[in-house]
Amino acid sequence: MTFRSPRMTSRTRCAVGALVAGLLTVPSAACSGGGTTTTDSFTVGLLLPSRAVPRWEHSDKPLIEQRVKQLCPHCHVVYANANDDSTVQRQQMIAMITKGVRVLILGTTDNRALRSTVQEAHNAGVPVVAYDRLAEGPVSGYVSFDGAKVGTLQGQALLKAMHAPAGGGTTVVMMNGDPTSPNAAWYKEGALSVLQGKVRIGRSYDTPGWSTDNANANMSAAISALGLGRIDGVLAANDAMAAGVISAFKTAHVRRLPPVTGQDADLDAVRRIIDGQQSMTVYKSFRAEAETAVAMAVALGRGEKLHTIATTTTDSPTTHGIPSVLLTPVSVTTANIEQTLVKDGVYTVAQICTPRLRGACEKAGLTP
Repeated sequence: MTFRSPRMTSRTRCAVGALVAGLLTVPSAACSGGGTTTTDSFTVGLLLPSRAVPRWEHSDKPLIEQRVKQLCPHCHVVYANANDDSTVQRQQMIAMITKGVRVLILGTTDNRALRSTVQEAHNAGVPVVAYDRLAEGPVSGYVSFDGAKVGTLQGQALLKAMHAPAGGGTTVVMMNGDPTSPNAAWYKEGALSVLQGKVRIGRSYDTPGWSTDNANANMSAAISALGLGRIDGVLAANDAMAAGVISAFKTAHVRRLPPVTGQDADLDAVRRIIDGQQSMTVYKSFRAEAETAVAMAVALGRGEKLHTIATTTTDSPTTHGIPSVLLTPVSVTTANIEQTLVKDGVYTVAQICTPRLRGACEKAGLTP
């Protein structure tokens, strides 16, 4: 697919950190701007793309539901997960519009496939907040993380973990995300901005569904084509795919795994990092993303503009000047798990440090 990276223009210099801090402290009455009272009640439709990636069900859904209740106590959330099926997600969207939701938060399965349905929502007077992935069509707001920065962090961490010499003598396999997702191309673009000219890209694969199984099959093919001794590192776009990559190496009886990147800070991935199997992940504060999306949705549901929430604008292939918030991702290795994931309350040390990992956790400075 042809992809145009979201093009951002600065609209305000308000820092994202200050925005998030403000969102965390806004009382529920704050959603009653413009003379509206907190007795206002309406339905927010939440559509998420997949069950294959743990974050959607385990983090995003409960965080969004919780924040809606905090900002608008009499509002109601209806939820649907498309399980990576764009046709199903279209049906889910139409059903929500028909049943009278006032606003939609959409984590799209396929930005292009849902374009006409976003248009249908717009025609019905139902604003759409694009969540994590920039949907095409007349979306009213967009919240995500800076995808180029995600890829850059992955590329930088991979070079550091491989101790890659200058001159391109190191071979990397790229395990990119789902080709239907605009984020996948965005991450790849960021990674290549770091890797090109410094390593040789031995193989590069797209991974439908961000699937562990598809990544495993692709990595097995790369091992067969390149040979075990000629793969120095793997740029895996997220943690689910990193799991498939690592499994392929183990099946090939590799004793010393090459560095493998990831993203999403899945609990299993954090444990793999502690265990020395995965070199890093990218932590994106799901709470900050969820709370920003809810702030947008509640404002739109009340007929308000997003100028006090959005910190920039984004252009999609179909729509210009979408009010947006692009949050900052963080690279996570053994060195900063406690300062990031534990400090933010994503996981406790007890959750991360299973009995088998106790020694590795102590070595990493993680103790209950």
